[in-house]
Amino acid sequence: MAHFQILIIGGGNAGISTAAQLLRRKKDLHIAIIEPSEKHYYQPAWTLVGAGVFDIKRTIRNEESVMPRNVKWIKEAAAFFEPQNNTVITAQGNSYTYDYLVVAPGIQLNWRDVKGLKETIGKNAVTSNYSYQYAPYTYECLKNIKPGDTIFFTAPSTPTKCGGAPQKVMYMTADYLRRKGILKDVTLEFVSGGSMLFGIKKYAASLQKIVDKYGIILHFKYDLIAIDGEKREATFKLMNDAGGATVTRKFDMIHVTPPQSAPDFIRQSPLVDVKGWVDVNKYTLQHTKFQNIFSLGDVTNTPNAKTGAAVRKQVPVLVKNLIALIEHHSMTEKYSGYGSCPLTVGYGKLVLAEFGYDNKVMETFPFDQAKPRRSMWLLKKYVLPWLYWHKILKGSA
Repeated sequence: MAHFQILIIGGGNAGISTAAQLLRRKKDLHIAIIEPSEKHYYQPAWTLVGAGVFDIKRTIRNEESVMPRNVKWIKEAAAFFEPQNNTVITAQGNSYTYDYLVVAPGIQLNWRDVKGLKETIGKNAVTSNYSYQYAPYTYECLKNIKPGDTIFFTAPSTPTKCGGAPQKVMYMTADYLRRKGILKDVTLEFVSGGSMLFGIKKYAASLQKIVDKYGIILHFKYDLIAIDGEKREATFKLMNDAGGATVTRKFDMIHVTPPQSAPDFIRQSPLVDVKGWVDVNKYTLQHTKFQNIFSLGDVTNTPNAKTGAAVRKQVPVLVKNLIALIEHHSMTEKYSGYGSCPLTVGYGKLVLAEFGYDNKVMETFPFDQAKPRRSMWLLKKYVLPWLYWHKILKGSA
């Protein structure tokens, strides 16, 4: 049975950048990362892939190439936790022990929670930018839209990674059709299991103007529960109806954001709260029950937007607090709840929403970020991908 000073579950953004920053602060740490995937993805660019302005190949690298030097990569899948014994057991049946555990496996896309979705996605004009496999198909669907078509964009009632992504594809589609000269002849509908367009008033007001400009129809508290690709029919559950009423609508294209949750092996573990997310102190990121366990990223129950930008602010907090714990000092770092949502509202136009706990606006730039800007589009398309591969994953940003 192998033992590590720090064991990290997950080799995505959160796990890799945490390991990199830990080693920058303390070179002699003995760290391992449990991660089964051979590939590493830069998912924020998939919105641009779906709009036909970013090469999908630039969003993927070998996991080995982003793994920090001096970290042991355990190419297995974590399956069970025994926190009372400081042990993680993998799906392969191997046990690994630790002094400290960092849980960062990300979020799980539950495609099968929508009846018929798995069978039809990637064909029949059913697509999703939430997958490397299907994002390029979104652009193929876009090019085939014709006057008289009805297009749906769905968002589930569950928490999602990058809560703005279900809307980004909608605005990009609308602008694509405007440029083609057929926007007024196509029906665009946003069908969401949520209750509002955006949780922060400042940005919601800006987005409502964009919705009005494009003539998009909004439906809230409608949760997609089934899809028949061949018949081009989508069935929604009306969340406000106590009797569980449903409505079935015809579509010509549909962009689906799948329901999401913590991974199954996390939900079945002793680490979670009643809703199935890893239970941490929202400021220190330390587990509420097990003092030598920390967690960050999409898998936690911290009440912030599940975005890469949130991870970037969480990592230094967790790293400093974990090292303080190792060195028997008090933990003084606090996470503010910061998250960022770069909302593409058209080709060359972006609203950069930045906010923290209690919906506090936390903007970086000295201008109104609720106003769509070309400079923010350039930031998303060119600066942020470079920053991710060359700085964030290396622990220097």
